[in-house]
Amino acid sequence: MPRKIIIDTDPGQDDAVAILLALASPEEIDLLGITAVAGNVPLALTQENARKTCEVAGRPEVRVFAGCDRPLAHSLVTAEHVHGKTGLDGPDLPAPTMPLQQAHGVDFLIRTLRDNPAGTVTLCPLGPLTNIATALQQAPDIAPRIKEIVLMGGAYFEVGNITPAAEFNIYVDPEAAEIVFKSGVPLTVMPLDVTHKVLVTPARSAAFRALGTEPGRIVADWTDFFERFDKEKYGSDGAPLHDPTVIAYLIRPELFTGRHINVEIETRSDLTRGMTVADWWRVTDRAPNAMFMGDVDADGFFSLLTERIGRL
Repeated sequence: MPRKIIIDTDPGQDDAVAILLALASPEEIDLLGITAVAGNVPLALTQENARKTCEVAGRPEVRVFAGCDRPLAHSLVTAEHVHGKTGLDGPDLPAPTMPLQQAHGVDFLIRTLRDNPAGTVTLCPLGPLTNIATALQQAPDIAPRIKEIVLMGGAYFEVGNITPAAEFNIYVDPEAAEIVFKSGVPLTVMPLDVTHKVLVTPARSAAFRALGTEPGRIVADWTDFFERFDKEKYGSDGAPLHDPTVIAYLIRPELFTGRHINVEIETRSDLTRGMTVADWWRVTDRAPNAMFMGDVDADGFFSLLTERIGRL
């Protein structure tokens, strides 16, 4: 039985690759819809980029909803310096022709969780957690109905990529992250500790291009684009491909290892706002609330990703 999921996202090239991986994997994944949130770029662009990505996959029937356009308590911080002015810079993609759904993304989340049997829908946030937190605030009854939240965000050993202490998705809306991490919903977290181990090297990018398909070429163009920024920043031989780890985990969980630990979100400190304080060594008596991943089989991840992109 394929797993029912909703992808909540702020595309971003790596978000787009995650959407393609989900759409290429119908045996494992039943994508009920996509909710867009402001993050890497403003909402007007993230909802458009989500639709562009569905059209790259040849799946214009996927329902895409626009959600929250700003964080719960602070002004929006974006990442055009990484993803380009559109958020999907690299290949030249046409404007989408598929429609944006009328309903608000948060309303779609709430309605879908209420309409499906409890414990059957997994939420997959790939950006700031504003939409998920807003849904939990507006409809507390949905929390016990969520099967699991598998998210990309946070860091522990790799610390921060937008401030010295904070990872971008959590930093953009720490108040939302705090609501999600305190919700009692089963959480699986793909932090920078994992994503910095799945690097798009020139050889891995060339493998996408060698598929000889239009989606393969577009993925290679995306990874080539943001690779330039990250290689310069980290001095590594490729850029981390953050968000597809969430979908890869749903397909092949054995690729990942981690620990079930307590993770708290720092919201008050000017210095460490947005930090994911992960009790990796279990030095507190705080109850575990998240499966916090620490390692990944990178070759296995890329062989899965390349094989699935080749199906589109």
